[in-house]
Amino acid sequence: MSDLSRLLPDEPLPQRISRILAWAAGAIVLVGCSFLITIDVITRFLFKRGMVESFEISGYALAACIGLGLAFTVTSKANIRVDILLGALPGKARIVCDIIASLALALVAVALAWFAWGTLAQSWALNAKSVSQLQTPMVLPQGIWCVGLVWFACMAVLIPIQAIARLIAHDRAGFDALIGSLRVTEEIEQSGVENPAAGAESRS
Repeated sequence: MSDLSRLLPDEPLPQRISRILAWAAGAIVLVGCSFLITIDVITRFLFKRGMVESFEISGYALAACIGLGLAFTVTSKANIRVDILLGALPGKARIVCDIIASLALALVAVALAWFAWGTLAQSWALNAKSVSQLQTPMVLPQGIWCVGLVWFACMAVLIPIQAIARLIAHDRAGFDALIGSLRVTEEIEQSGVENPAAGAESRS
């Protein structure tokens, strides 16, 4: 598998958009946080004052990257789930629990997107700016943050719909791939670490 196919695998368009937004979130962290903070540290050492408001900008960058990266946690099933007892339940009970968990996440995502949109609309109406020397128009960081949360809500609603449709079509594997809890072997594969059991089988 090539490096490009690992970074951008063949997947449906919504999942690919979520992956690209996650990349954008990483770029925002590198540029908006690490790079600017480094400049500020160097200029404070040389000139006894910072040249950029790295503290304020990094705060905006952190909020923006969280919003942009949330949808990818849904498509990659990277969100934290407490499923200690799930493996002991029968198959139908596990399906019900997976659907309830997915719908609960969708409800939270829609609520976050709704309030984020309300915050953005209020900042736009009031022409709100930060109280720092930068006088940053708040619609700029809040707009990026809101885009991420709205897309997160879209994916959080879409994924359980797709999963239920696959379940109706008797595609249990497709259902598990979308919202089923990750097994230990799947978590190992997702982390990029070679599965010891698989390696032992290939050598035997």
